[in-house]
Amino acid sequence: MTINPHPYDDLTPDTLLDAIEAAGFEINGRLFALNSYENRVYQVGIEGREPIIAKFYRPGRWSEAQIREEHTFSAELVNADIPVVAPLPMPSGDTLGEHDGYFFAVFDQRGGQAPDTSVEDTLYRLGSWLGQIHNVGALAPFKHRPAMDIVGGIRQNSGYLTEQGWIPDDLRPAWDSLIPDLISHCEHRIHDAGEAINQIRLHGDCHASNILVREEKMLFVDLDDCRTGPAVQDLWLLLNGDATEKGAQFGELLEGYEMFRDFDRRERHLIEPLRCYRQISHSAWLAKRWDDPAFPRFFPWFTQPRYWSDQILALREQLSALQSPSISIPGQQMR
Repeated sequence: MTINPHPYDDLTPDTLLDAIEAAGFEINGRLFALNSYENRVYQVGIEGREPIIAKFYRPGRWSEAQIREEHTFSAELVNADIPVVAPLPMPSGDTLGEHDGYFFAVFDQRGGQAPDTSVEDTLYRLGSWLGQIHNVGALAPFKHRPAMDIVGGIRQNSGYLTEQGWIPDDLRPAWDSLIPDLISHCEHRIHDAGEAINQIRLHGDCHASNILVREEKMLFVDLDDCRTGPAVQDLWLLLNGDATEKGAQFGELLEGYEMFRDFDRRERHLIEPLRCYRQISHSAWLAKRWDDPAFPRFFPWFTQPRYWSDQILALREQLSALQSPSISIPGQQMR
């Protein structure tokens, strides 16, 4: 399949409705685009039942085998009674469809709000579910999905940004001096964590916006970024505030988590390297997607010098965080 520089140019309303109809659904013609940048997601009206949600995967991002691993992992979680929104079997019995070069999946429409992670009981409950998710994730490895590579990812993404000329010339010296220091301190933290950290299948992007709460019930959504990595990757994105607040929140998460699964305390050393990786990879993601017309429309500030000066400031603050002691949990001895 040839990848169009604007991969969704050919995904017209008629094309996507034809795809859903060809998959065996009796559509009623109603179509509503939902907020999504990496993929394209739509609410599609179906005769005689509630609308479904159709996700059209970005061409060229994941292979068919990688998408099927996401679907298999989702199904394993559902079978373990873990509240995850998994792809629905289509009338053909398959969870993955293909039409005119686009892979797609359909889901039940589910609603809710992001959890309030300032509430201790919420963190405890999230931790207990994540412990159960990771028990399933540890049962078998991914064969096709990537593993997290913190230092390699920082090097690759920073290199892309500089080689493609995204960093303004007057800010290049600051950027070029920061990156080696960040990498060095990330390597020190990773060394502190040790080489024997267990790598398992993860949600991969477990921030509050990918969790829905409705009538006190939690629901995990969007496993599009599931991959292999350390368990802490699914925990640290739920922490916010200053160091003391994060430590207390981390302790609450772990209290729930360890009701179901042990957590290696050495993984706390990986939190700041993972945060650094995420900061730089986010900028590289925007740069790599800039040919998609949706990105200049929704992220117009990305090409402004102010964005890059703010990023350098944020990375300097991140360097300070990497130079500071790793997160501690009140009442627990850390090593």
